Amino acid sequence: MNIFYDFLDSNKNYDRLRDSIKENKTPVLATGVVDGQKTHLIAGITNDVHKSNLVITHSELKAKEIYNDLKFFLKDKVVLYPAKDIIFYWADVKSMDIIKERFNIISRLINNEEITVVVTVEALFDRLVSKNIFEDFVFDIKVGDTYDIDELCKKLVFMGYEHSDVVEGQGQFARRGGIVDIYSAVNENPIRLDFFDEDVDAIKTLDAKTQRSLGNISEAKIYPMRELVYNEEQVEIAIKNIEKDLNSFKNKTDKIKMLTDEVIEKLREQKSFSGVDRYIQYFYDKTASLIDYFPKDSCFYIDEPNRVREHGDFIIREFTNSIENRIDKGYMLPKQIELVFSYDDLLKQLSKKNTILLSNITYTLKDYKPKELVEFAVRSTSIAKNDPDMMAEDLIYMCQRQYKIIFLAGGHTRSERILKELLDRNVNAVYVENIDGVELSAGIVYITRGSLTHGFEYPEDKLAIVSDNELFTQEKKKKKKKKSKNGKPIESFTDLKVGDYVVHENHGIGVYRGIEQIIADGVSKDYMKVGYANDGVIYVSIDQMSLVQKYIGGDAAKPKLNKLGTVSWEKAKTKARNAVKILAQDLVDLYAQRQSARGYQYSADTVWQNEFEEAFPYEETDDQLNAIADCKRDMESGKVMDRLVCGDVGFGKTEVAIRAAFKTVQDGKQVAFLVPTTILAKQHYSTFASRMADFPINVDMLSRFRTPKQQRETIAGIENGSVDIVVGTHRLLSKDIKFKDLGMVIVDEEQRFGVAHKEKLKALRKNVNVLTLSATPIPRTLHMSMTGIRDMSLLEEAPNDRLPIQTYVMEYNPEFVKDAILRELARNGQVYYLYNRVSNIDEVAAQIQALVPEANVGFAHGQMSERELENIMMEFLDNEINVLVCTTIIETGLDISNANTIIIQDADCMGLSQLYQLRGRVGRSTRTSYAYLMYRQDKVLHEVSEKRLQTIKEFTEFGSGFKIAMRDLEIRGAGNLLGAEQHGHMDTVGYEMYCKLLDEAVRELKGEKIEEDFETLIEIKINAYIPNSYISSEFQKLEMYKKISLINNENDYYDVQDELLDRYGDLPRAVQNLLDIALVKSSVHTLGGTSIAQRNGKVLIKFRTKNSVNAEKTMALVAESKGKIMVTSAGGDTTLSYTIKNENNILSEIKDLVKQIM
Repeated sequence: MNIFYDFLDSNKNYDRLRDSIKENKTPVLATGVVDGQKTHLIAGITNDVHKSNLVITHSELKAKEIYNDLKFFLKDKVVLYPAKDIIFYWADVKSMDIIKERFNIISRLINNEEITVVVTVEALFDRLVSKNIFEDFVFDIKVGDTYDIDELCKKLVFMGYEHSDVVEGQGQFARRGGIVDIYSAVNENPIRLDFFDEDVDAIKTLDAKTQRSLGNISEAKIYPMRELVYNEEQVEIAIKNIEKDLNSFKNKTDKIKMLTDEVIEKLREQKSFSGVDRYIQYFYDKTASLIDYFPKDSCFYIDEPNRVREHGDFIIREFTNSIENRIDKGYMLPKQIELVFSYDDLLKQLSKKNTILLSNITYTLKDYKPKELVEFAVRSTSIAKNDPDMMAEDLIYMCQRQYKIIFLAGGHTRSERILKELLDRNVNAVYVENIDGVELSAGIVYITRGSLTHGFEYPEDKLAIVSDNELFTQEKKKKKKKKSKNGKPIESFTDLKVGDYVVHENHGIGVYRGIEQIIADGVSKDYMKVGYANDGVIYVSIDQMSLVQKYIGGDAAKPKLNKLGTVSWEKAKTKARNAVKILAQDLVDLYAQRQSARGYQYSADTVWQNEFEEAFPYEETDDQLNAIADCKRDMESGKVMDRLVCGDVGFGKTEVAIRAAFKTVQDGKQVAFLVPTTILAKQHYSTFASRMADFPINVDMLSRFRTPKQQRETIAGIENGSVDIVVGTHRLLSKDIKFKDLGMVIVDEEQRFGVAHKEKLKALRKNVNVLTLSATPIPRTLHMSMTGIRDMSLLEEAPNDRLPIQTYVMEYNPEFVKDAILRELARNGQVYYLYNRVSNIDEVAAQIQALVPEANVGFAHGQMSERELENIMMEFLDNEINVLVCTTIIETGLDISNANTIIIQDADCMGLSQLYQLRGRVGRSTRTSYAYLMYRQDKVLHEVSEKRLQTIKEFTEFGSGFKIAMRDLEIRGAGNLLGAEQHGHMDTVGYEMYCKLLDEAVRELKGEKIEEDFETLIEIKINAYIPNSYISSEFQKLEMYKKISLINNENDYYDVQDELLDRYGDLPRAVQNLLDIALVKSSVHTLGGTSIAQRNGKVLIKFRTKNSVNAEKTMALVAESKGKIMVTSAGGDTTLSYTIKNENNILSEIKDLVKQIM
């Protein structure tokens, strides 16, 4: 029983509407319907007729509202189908996010699931391959099936998969001998197919991060990775049609000829390439729209048909103008203007379907002739907003008129608060946990959980549904189900390429020259070749690889190479070690002082605190919840808090600060929020003020944007305690600022304050809680080293409901720039135009103004005075400027949710970490955001161009480029945390070595025992290497060598062995030897052995003085061996000599020997 549907059964108009649909008397027009109630009708009919639905509306915002409201009624049976960007179909590289979402929905339709799909009209303009062709490319693979592996790989390419060495991102497949890994868009994890000859021997799910199997499954469904799928025959047809179109093109330019030749070449080579979708009409004469993927008896709802038509016409007009321009300028072929359906094409398709037209008022429809007209008498609720007294009066009036009222109040805590507020004002209200099954009585307000965008009333039936979303300023958004994330912080760094700088623990900074196989005495082994200054070279045995790390410094500048055989490296290490000891001592002392200092002990969370937190409109990430819990624990412990919260731009640091501030004010104390710039002060002030609007908390701001009179009033309020929270710049540190009872200081981006301000901050820190926020991520290893000497909370997880940024990589063209800007301005948004040269930025701004005369263009760069820069940024913040041409200097912490397009000129000249941070400036709202990475026209020829674009593509998806970007940022974060002097030492010895030294210094100060480092060398005449036939990729080979070199015990040994078996198949003898050598070496190292050598039929194991060999067992062994085992001592070292019985079995013999002397 569902109360929302039961009520509809007694509504005559609803009965007429439902019967019209059941009897196929469509199109049917329902008028007098309102927002919120439209979804009530759709849900009711879905519940009655059990059919799939397509709901078509006129804007992205409206689609999201309908989707969220339908989720209240239909739960997970409703999905939002995103529109593809038809204007920017042609970009070289596009984000996969939208394709993934669309595939999930298409796969559910193909599986005949009964679902409701919400779309904007432009999502229906895309041409898709027909449903039956698409279904042919969705195939099941079961254990025991037979496949030709070559043919399978070819099919995957035709389905849009990209061949790569490892599957890190969706849309990739990898083949290693008889093992094929596939990462589909629809599946949470990749799958691994293990073939025995041509038979599928096993199917496993896979962890994309570790590349290890998670478990066996009996079958898997493989979906295409692109909406355009084809076979070899179709490729030939497409090539013929493209050539025909090119040849008949009267205005063809060299440009279009070159572009078309490239496309034909890729098609002939059977390569999967981004942008092939824009040639769909050359592959197939007949194409389909999303409408064709629905079952024939589905219901098609059109929300406000005339507005849908207006929006559809606008989109087609925009598309046609844009494409015509490109055809004229030789960028596209004439037939590509038919890339999308026209609005009339859609009408033709809908005319054969069950169409329900929903309209608020009765007006003449341009495109439909309804067979039935159903007039509803419904209205939106007219209850007072943000005024509990007026709201109570309105509800009492409705109760007196014998209305049945359901009040959807959001979450449990908010429901309880609303109930209390209404009861206090004499409203006849009750709280019901679950409204289903409750018999409603007239004159009572039933408060329950849930939310709709808009409330509505059925006056004739005297039923009202009221929603908290309309009554309170804080918009409550539906919480999203969390998905498990494959992405984790980078803990090791093995992305080593030839030419990269490396650090060898004993020899210093060199250059990695690759892996070389050396054959000596008939034995083959692989070595890492590392070059040093003055043409010095060392060959590092693979079992010594743990001594080598990739060099990572704080800056892009090249490090100085060390010379072999000199003391310069040891000197640099000693210098860094001494500096690190001083730093560690200071940190440990400071931490001890803070631990012993007693502060104010805050009380546990109040009801208001819970309610305030529940009003947060997004779902918190786990990291956010942990950081909030850390802060509260500190505050309730009675110690003086000094916590650092680190996280990327937009990862939710401010919310952590807001909750800590709210808790502080609950106990009658004041909060000072210190920010580096006036603009950030205004931004944070607005955020705090709007979040706390429903509570009696006075938030104020102190900055130069305030008049002298306002400043005086604020200062007086701080002194007399009437100001609870003040947000301000370093003005807050002035002598005339006296707090009545300061409880907490929140500092944003502390590294951007000057030395004098930092000193004043130190004085403040002594007896109040301090929360520092940093937007630069901190490396995980550094965080681990500082555990116990610095309280830190890391936010590493992106918010769950953040919309993905649609990233496009393309050649620069003024027409495309114009399109991108106009599209953003059309939705009243703002644009960042990034141009990183100060010398002529004003000229570029003038060009943009001429290109888009309707825009208000401003420009900003780092050589402006602080005041000038702030004024421009304030104009941008206040939307007086809607296109800002700027250098990379613009605030990273600035959150302008209305700026959702960034255009980056000469993106190929920028570092990946820079691009990553710049891209993060958009995508801060519920709108889809766009990043256009543009490179210079005709800059390079095809092959080189493709390589560069590939690098940027890695950045837009999952590749190592993203990892490098993150690591660059982390190093910057480390520098910010440790200060300039330490940053210098980090550059000298490299990041990994610096962390090692810091870790040792801290452990020593904590009184932990630091084991002396020593190496164990091993020289055994046995083939031990990874053949190319087993692992062909040098990067993967290096990764496995690294793992083998880190084997410390039998568990590690079996773990690496399992991984090799899992990823690459049965181990060749030489690889098995490698593992055995690593285990032998680790066992001997544990006992204090420094070398294992094979000489003249004997194995010699040398131990240092300080060893843990069992002397008693060893002497007994010597006595029993009859001269085959001997022990000698010289200079404090002990050597154990063992006569080999069988050289083919040497490793097993050493293993047994070592076990006996442990």
